Amino acid sequence: MLAATIAGSLPKPAWLATPETLWAPWRLPPETLLEGQRDAVVIALHDQEQAGIDVVTDGEQTRRHFVHGFAERLEGIDPARRTRIGIRGDRYVAEVPTVVGPVRRSMPVHVEEAAFARASTTRRLKWTLPGPMTVVDTVADVHYGDRARLALDVAVALNAEAQELAMLGIDAIQFDEPAFNVDAYLGDIEHWGIQALERAIEGVPCDTAVHICYGYGIKANVDWKITLGGEWRQYERTFPLLARSGIGQVSVECAASRVPLELLRLLDGKGVLAGVIDVASLRVETPEEVASTIRRVLEHVPATRLLPCTNCGMAPLPREVARGKLRALGRGAALVRAELGMEAPA
Repeated sequence: MLAATIAGSLPKPAWLATPETLWAPWRLPPETLLEGQRDAVVIALHDQEQAGIDVVTDGEQTRRHFVHGFAERLEGIDPARRTRIGIRGDRYVAEVPTVVGPVRRSMPVHVEEAAFARASTTRRLKWTLPGPMTVVDTVADVHYGDRARLALDVAVALNAEAQELAMLGIDAIQFDEPAFNVDAYLGDIEHWGIQALERAIEGVPCDTAVHICYGYGIKANVDWKITLGGEWRQYERTFPLLARSGIGQVSVECAASRVPLELLRLLDGKGVLAGVIDVASLRVETPEEVASTIRRVLEHVPATRLLPCTNCGMAPLPREVARGKLRALGRGAALVRAELGMEAPA
């Protein structure tokens, strides 16, 4: 109950990759890169454990980007053929890999990395994967000409990966779907986005989650959120769809957010990963501030279904800021558990 977790990513050490940068290039040569990545995973796990995070991640230390780290290792996607396109409803222009043939998972993608992380912690371990709709939105397609068909093939690949990850002892698999809150895509979510997500989780025997938020704390996202008005109500259409789906948990941005918290009631029966840490600010919250946000969420979600979380990944933040926010999250969750007479998660 009230198990603290994070959305997924943490900053990489400066010796591993360029700090405070998305899609940062590696700083180690190929012959020592794997060793450096594994060292960074151990540090990320240790930082979370020391902060009192109950469901930990590998901090995505072995991936340059949360989508491309998976997509570029699929058959049919050419990472060397780069195309500049608008993504997330043209919020950004990005250089992305190109779909040149049928998308297939011909070999495991993250299984070896997940096995190392699993062996490096005794805590519950969550693994993050990109959601099928977000993969489709972050590649250039010159083969399918049909986003829905591409999404379903991506979902089949994701499902195969998720099945193997669960067999390794991963406790929860989270699919990151920031494309789910782009106004221009709401119709596609209804028509094929949820269907693709359902295919990705089909038969997966561990906990499943979907992370949909308003993005990293980078300028493009901050500027976009200013345009969304006094209330962010995109979830009014997506939450009922997710409530009827097979997904187990839904991640929602709640700290420094204009999402009306009463919308969380639309997720009846689902676990709620409530973002109580603002990743768009360098200010470190106090545990009391975190506890206050958790209490506000508890007005709409029972404690048995609530997991205090970060709003989004913390990859672009300075490492000491991220560490401070981890500590605030762990201590804030502990404060509320103590108030409710709840034991810390096993």
